[in-house]
Amino acid sequence: MSSAAADAPRVGLFVTCLVDSIRPSIGFAAIALLEAAGCRVDIPRRQTCCGQPALNSGDRDGAASIAQHTIALLEPYDHVVVPSGSCAATIRVHYPELFEPGTAWHARAVSVANRTYELLSYLSDIRRWVPEGVGMAAIATYHDSCSGLRELGIEAQPRRLLAGVAGLSLRKLEGSDTCCGFGGTFCVKYPAISNAIVEEKAAHIEAAGADILLGGDLGCLMNMAGKLHRQGSRVRAYHAAEVLAGMAGGPAIGG
Repeated sequence: MSSAAADAPRVGLFVTCLVDSIRPSIGFAAIALLEAAGCRVDIPRRQTCCGQPALNSGDRDGAASIAQHTIALLEPYDHVVVPSGSCAATIRVHYPELFEPGTAWHARAVSVANRTYELLSYLSDIRRWVPEGVGMAAIATYHDSCSGLRELGIEAQPRRLLAGVAGLSLRKLEGSDTCCGFGGTFCVKYPAISNAIVEEKAAHIEAAGADILLGGDLGCLMNMAGKLHRQGSRVRAYHAAEVLAGMAGGPAIGG
């Protein structure tokens, strides 16, 4: 192994439930991008849900149990990278809140939290990676997911990365920082409100005049793409990682 390879950070990719079961291409794109950014990538095979649904539903004991499993699994890595702002925020922001300060599990949660990053922010802020030789002739617009934006401060990073994609033009999305209506379990508990929110979001997406909708959270993209598809829209949706990795030529999300 070369000295450069030996010095490369060992990254544990936390794939997320939705990516694993619905859109594996995002996981493959994440691996390609992390390797291009000089990382050694491993995918812990015993990973499960991050516990966000349990946490959102008020089951703190269930969430803490899942957190303990996940923390122990991710502790060996230099960095943990997640292609989802909401799952990354669960680990980085909420895991430490599940345990009493001063306890061993709280210390372990804080340690893993401090090494956990959302994929696009990790590539831009930590690895200072820029795309090379990647092109996509299209007009795009970008949606900022709630958890990534509000809990992790992810806004400029994806746009900075996408600016390096040859032929891709990025148009402003009105209300890009407002919720799409998905909200994890929110869309299940309050379907009528959720539908009204995503209808407004879909109208803004159409008004942007873009060919493709991009974002950093599959749940949000599935929600918006589903509404657009049911309305007969020509707009296609992709995770930004798929575009950055040159893997956005296949079927779109929800298409």
